[in-house]
Amino acid sequence: ATQCECSVGPGPFARGALRPSHPAGGSARCDVSSLLPRPQLVPRAHFGRRRSGVLAAGAVAWLLLWAAGLVVRLAADLSDAPFGSGIRATCSEIILRQEFLKDGFHRDLLIKVKFGESIEDLETCRLLIRHRIPAGLFVDPYELASLREKNITEAVMVSESFNIEAPDYLSKESEVLIYARKDAQCIDCFQAFLPVHYRYHRPHRKDGDTLIVVSNPDLLMYCDQEFPILKCWAKSEVAAPCALKSEEICRWNSMQYKSILKNLTLQVPVGLTIHTSLVCSVTLLITILCSTLILVAVFKYGHFSL
Repeated sequence: ATQCECSVGPGPFARGALRPSHPAGGSARCDVSSLLPRPQLVPRAHFGRRRSGVLAAGAVAWLLLWAAGLVVRLAADLSDAPFGSGIRATCSEIILRQEFLKDGFHRDLLIKVKFGESIEDLETCRLLIRHRIPAGLFVDPYELASLREKNITEAVMVSESFNIEAPDYLSKESEVLIYARKDAQCIDCFQAFLPVHYRYHRPHRKDGDTLIVVSNPDLLMYCDQEFPILKCWAKSEVAAPCALKSEEICRWNSMQYKSILKNLTLQVPVGLTIHTSLVCSVTLLITILCSTLILVAVFKYGHFSL
């Protein structure tokens, strides 16, 4: 049998010298693999810990950001408490409805405002409607003056240098102030009345109609006392005359309301450009015919003296 001895020490085999030990005449074998240093596994626990630590830090950061956003949102809701849904849910709604009366090119705009609470609690309040009239319509200031004298409506034009004869494409939007009155047929309602008229529109090539969109007005309210409805629905303050015949300026509250219709749309008939030659020819022919008849009547029945 052959034996292997391993000795560690100085010499040519410093790390582990092999010196076979065997009896005479025998062959020596030695298992070298048993004497080689075994490979050691490098621990990777610190890498896994580092990665899991980064993930945990990221999760904590996202959690903190989410919590900060939630706190800011709650703070904003609390700061807007008078206008929040919790308080507004206990407030009565303000409902506005506007409609056009009559047919044709001369209409009457009727505006009704309904309060959820009794107007008896709002005896010291006044209601002002600020309406913007589109360029396709116009309000006659002389007609408004006549209606004010007859105590039919309390409306006044705000826009200056207003031309009622200008066509639609040469006109601008105008502004009217209407002081609303209590509605005799509705306990909790105000109403306002405004006569409007169509302007002349440019002829079209194909479609024989054009549309005029009338937007909802601004609702202004002024009260001598504080009421819950002001705390609920007041958005901002607007400077306007305190009354129709007063030069004093008051700070009105611009009120938020619920509209029955988003906008009013009027359909206006217009001429077609393909009829231009026909219309001009017929107009000229009728003008010549009428002028001839007038001249004949003048020379036949007129009395001339030199």
